[in-house]
Amino acid sequence: MSSLVRHVTIDCSDAYALASFWARVLDTEVSDGRPGDPEALVESQGAGLLFIQVPEGKSVKNRVHLDLQPQDRTRDEEVERLLGLGATLLDDRRRPDGTGWAVLTDPEGNEFCVERSKAEHAE
Repeated sequence: MSSLVRHVTIDCSDAYALASFWARVLDTEVSDGRPGDPEALVESQGAGLLFIQVPEGKSVKNRVHLDLQPQDRTRDEEVERLLGLGATLLDDRRRPDGTGWAVLTDPEGNEFCVERSKAEHAE
């Protein structure tokens, strides 16, 4: 039998705060953890996100990042929603023909991408 990815683990300075941001992004709740805890878990469809408090800050670009695909809105609507939740637009790779993606960062500077929705890919 093969292995399954159970969690994607993200080092951070405030596990609960960052987990709370990602819970809002994924329209779910922090499933394990309270303010001040050194670990917090967000479970959603697919792998869960496990946030671990570490003493050092982020210093370079992520070698692994999350790609989000909106399920009930367009890519551009999702980018605007995430900016409203506290994300920052780092690199806009959206093209005039509707292709491309947007690179954002979460409140602790971790990069992630927002790609076109499944419906937009089908068009």
